[in-house]
Amino acid sequence: MIYSVECSFAEPSREGEWNEFYSYRKLPALISVSGFHTSQRFKAISAGCPVYLAIHTIDGLDVLDGEEYHEKGGGNFARWQPDITDWHRNLYDGVDLAPDVTTGEILLLTSAGPDVLTRLGLTPQAMHAVAMERNPEHRWLASAPAADIPFLSQLPDAVHVYLPMTPRLTSESAPASTTEA
Repeated sequence: MIYSVECSFAEPSREGEWNEFYSYRKLPALISVSGFHTSQRFKAISAGCPVYLAIHTIDGLDVLDGEEYHEKGGGNFARWQPDITDWHRNLYDGVDLAPDVTTGEILLLTSAGPDVLTRLGLTPQAMHAVAMERNPEHRWLASAPAADIPFLSQLPDAVHVYLPMTPRLTSESAPASTTEA
């Protein structure tokens, strides 16, 4: 399943320190939790969406309800909470393994249906919200080399485009990819 966390950060003077914490302390802590298989963090280059996105491949909702998650990575935002805005969490099924978006690639995410991504020559993966906010209920994601999408600024507003901020972290027990990203 795909666990997504989205947010923006309202205090520019602390944003660098917050990004350092999230990317280099929180993500490694999360990937050490049993049931987490991949974790990667992104920054939006399109408007109309939260600035930051983290995508994790996990076994299911029980992982997020577990003691190990709460001890190692869940809920340790107290210091940053006053500056976190536009925060959303969702758990999606339909994708077994989050794509590995590398330098020079982009992640495209939309709730407007798969056709907008298909018209770009991509193969979108469908996700259905099953827990947490469940909004949007349906999303499609695809990754591509940035050079393959030359008109990023002309994409519909419903397509959110992200650059990777971190490499995709994997646990030793990450499942083999069963779908093309």
